[in-house]
Amino acid sequence: MKFCKKYEEYMQTQDQKKLPGVGFKNLKKILKRCRRDMNHSQRNSLQSQSSLLHNDSSDNTSALCLHPCPVCDGSFFPSLMKEMSMVVGCFNERAQKVLDVHLATGFHKYFVWCRGKFQRKHGALIQEGENLVGYAIINAIAMRKILKKYDKIHDSKQGQAFRSQVKSMHMEILQSPWLCELIAFHINLSETKADMKKGSELFEGCSLIFSDGKPSLSCELSDTVKLEIDLTCSVCLDTVFDPVYLTCGHIFCFMCACKSGSVTIVDGLQATKPTAKCPLCREAGVYQGSLHLDELNILLSRSCPEYWEERLRTERAERIRQTKEHWQSQSRAFLGI
Repeated sequence: MKFCKKYEEYMQTQDQKKLPGVGFKNLKKILKRCRRDMNHSQRNSLQSQSSLLHNDSSDNTSALCLHPCPVCDGSFFPSLMKEMSMVVGCFNERAQKVLDVHLATGFHKYFVWCRGKFQRKHGALIQEGENLVGYAIINAIAMRKILKKYDKIHDSKQGQAFRSQVKSMHMEILQSPWLCELIAFHINLSETKADMKKGSELFEGCSLIFSDGKPSLSCELSDTVKLEIDLTCSVCLDTVFDPVYLTCGHIFCFMCACKSGSVTIVDGLQATKPTAKCPLCREAGVYQGSLHLDELNILLSRSCPEYWEERLRTERAERIRQTKEHWQSQSRAFLGI
């Protein structure tokens, strides 16, 4: 079955959930129209050439058009950008709701369960998480295939450049921290729920691995989608502890991120200046939109408990020290000392 038909059938099954998708069929029509229009103009120009040239170029009536391409560029890329933005936004929002239900505690947990659609059914929670990962994968593949087709028709690298642009804007769905959280969420549940069916096919290739003591989240989500997420903090050069995801896509320990952002743990990352840069890629303004990776934190704490206990002791002492200094400085400022 061709991917376009497969994708259309998949999205039809998602209609009741009102999930946005890539307009794969419409984008193909744009490219087909481009090829048809260019072929027509080429045939007209070939009629004025010599018979020899005409014979030599008879196969070129289906030749690839060159840039700039007004037929495509005015509608193809803006449409794809808008659709991918909607897909990523929808995925992030729904994944956050699923994980909020799983991570809720106390009265908040009771309140979330009561008003949520999952009604205390862990099976429904797990299935929703799997559905969202499948949704992310098929849309990522759809984007790659339509851009590859664009480059093939235009004999260009514009599609590849567009994909790089989307990555630099952190809009590719496979870059979403919520995908990392959903994978960790599934591994956590598969390890803790004895009555849970061992891993669906979708998650069979997902695992936390340690190579030379360095951890990474390895995921083969399909034949074409493979993720390798490094879980070593680039500041302390150790396994990330209380991990946070910066908007540039890099993961650090919370305390290390605060240190690199020149803020205290009391103030938090939201207090960093807009000019503060990621210590790894040097991109500015990446701290305010940071996200705590709670499911990943649970997974790492269970996988290396001795290391976790040691880090917990040292960081607790550091947190107490910083909190004490913070309130002492606040008291001096209040008293005018």
